[in-house]
Amino acid sequence: MDSSVCKIAVCDDSDADRRELGGMVRRWADAAGRSVQVTGFPSAESFLFAYAEDRMADILLLDVEMGGMDGIALARHIRREGSRTEIVFITSHFEFISEGYEVDALHYLVKPVSEQKLSEVLDRAADRLAAEPASVIVTCDGETVKLYEADILYVESFAHYIEIHTRLGVFRIKESIAAFAAKLSPDFYRTHRSYLVNLKAVERIARTGVTLTGGIVIPLARGKYDSLNRAFIERN
Repeated sequence: MDSSVCKIAVCDDSDADRRELGGMVRRWADAAGRSVQVTGFPSAESFLFAYAEDRMADILLLDVEMGGMDGIALARHIRREGSRTEIVFITSHFEFISEGYEVDALHYLVKPVSEQKLSEVLDRAADRLAAEPASVIVTCDGETVKLYEADILYVESFAHYIEIHTRLGVFRIKESIAAFAAKLSPDFYRTHRSYLVNLKAVERIARTGVTLTGGIVIPLARGKYDSLNRAFIERN
């Protein structure tokens, strides 16, 4: 995030809601002594058109239910491109909340939005943007690549190399899974001798397998069910 100006996009197909949210954001910025640039978008499509030219959003206040492309689909689209924008969903219904985990949404706010709650969420978003996210450096196909931990879903081990499965694609490197795991935070757990999973990507834990974001199922070794559940609760 730019150290002087925080770019905040408000994407909502209701003109009244968009104006109200924009006003709340500006009052939050004034009270916190922050400099912000607030831009409103009446649809997901209009946001994407601007986003293709300029990755301009540090924080995105995103209406879930819009005509055309909805907010969930928009969030998935920008996450596939590796965007680290802090997404705050705005919704009139609770049933969409589980889908927010898939796109690493910071929070859900229910309409009518409380100005105090919005201010608290914006404080959290600004704090997260100010901190450099955890990452690991790998060499893949002769190139040095920085992978953010939040983008890594799981790692699979083969005879002499590992494959790192991320939201951006698969990176194959020559390294043991144990050596790679040692470089990562406690957010990662060995479910099996050949698999390492990001606990933040776990959606469901069964006796024989772990379901990750996107419906990916990873084997769970016998005897690891209880310890994985403890680790999952501690990291979430």
